Amino acid sequence: MLNIPNILTLLRIALIPVFVALFFLPWEHAEEACAIVFALAAITDWLDGYLARKLEQVSPLGAFLDPVADKLMVATALILLVEADPTPALAVPVAVIIGREIAISALREWMAEIGARAQVAVSVIGKIKTVFQMTAIFLLIWRDPLFGLPIYTIGYVLLYAAVILTLWSMIVYLRAAWPSLKGETGGTAQTEE
Repeated sequence: MLNIPNILTLLRIALIPVFVALFFLPWEHAEEACAIVFALAAITDWLDGYLARKLEQVSPLGAFLDPVADKLMVATALILLVEADPTPALAVPVAVIIGREIAISALREWMAEIGARAQVAVSVIGKIKTVFQMTAIFLLIWRDPLFGLPIYTIGYVLLYAAVILTLWSMIVYLRAAWPSLKGETGGTAQTEE
């Protein structure tokens, strides 16, 4: 079902090849253009969810595509950032973020299979983590100082803050799933997604 939220989600997916092309473009302002495309994708991530609820256009397609589009854009951006700056200081937090997404996606799939996915609800931790993560990636892509501010350094600090929140939300998620993993029932907690 194509509605405005789903179109925005599909736009976010369509922006990924544009983002990658801009990232490698040998142009003086490629970093800024790439950062703007990433920011546009991040805005559509918030906007499609908001509109789906506001317009009562929540759909199974949107519920499936939205987190996929988000993870594809974030993973692509993080991988490209490590390619541009292949240091352990960047590779380790990127590996933690991507590894956590893979682990939690697998856990969610398993919990859905046993009918226990509802044990974990959305929380503020995840929303804050997402803001830190998206802002960090934007600043790391932008790279150059802006208004005298060390944008790249600020991006690094925010990325590490996002990693802490990523691990925190993963622990909360695993705690909520632990009774199911042990074969017990019950136990609800709040996490990011």
